[in-house]
Amino acid sequence: MNPRPPLPPFDADTAAQKARMAEDAWNSRDPERVSLAYTEDSRWRNRAEFLNGRAEIVAFLKRKWARELDYRLIKEVWAFGGNRIAVRFAYEWHDDSGQWFRSYGNENWEFDESGLMRTRLASINDLPITIGDRKFVWPLGRRPDAHPGLSALGL
Repeated sequence: MNPRPPLPPFDADTAAQKARMAEDAWNSRDPERVSLAYTEDSRWRNRAEFLNGRAEIVAFLKRKWARELDYRLIKEVWAFGGNRIAVRFAYEWHDDSGQWFRSYGNENWEFDESGLMRTRLASINDLPITIGDRKFVWPLGRRPDAHPGLSALGL
């Protein structure tokens, strides 16, 4: 198995790098690409859904992005230690009726020695917003480096 740097143990810089790499992958909205950051037997809790392994992760992400349209995400490290990182995040999306939402959450991540995530535990809440309330307005894809993060946006 090829390592996925940065590798644990994490420091402030490598934890931030890992979080940005995850953000960039998720903003691609490419389930197969995203799944490669996880171990073959990765275990997830996403809201009240429990997933095991890459195939379930890919299927979940396909369902997610078919429902959560024009998805844009920002992640920020909350804490780190050893092979674990905790992040907070927010993402904006709309449903097929045009209703916009901002979803807020926290994730706890645990990595194996090769830098693949073996555990992801996510708690998420959705807030309906108006189009005028949107803060994540870059073109679809990677968040530009100059775009503010969560703290700078007051989120």
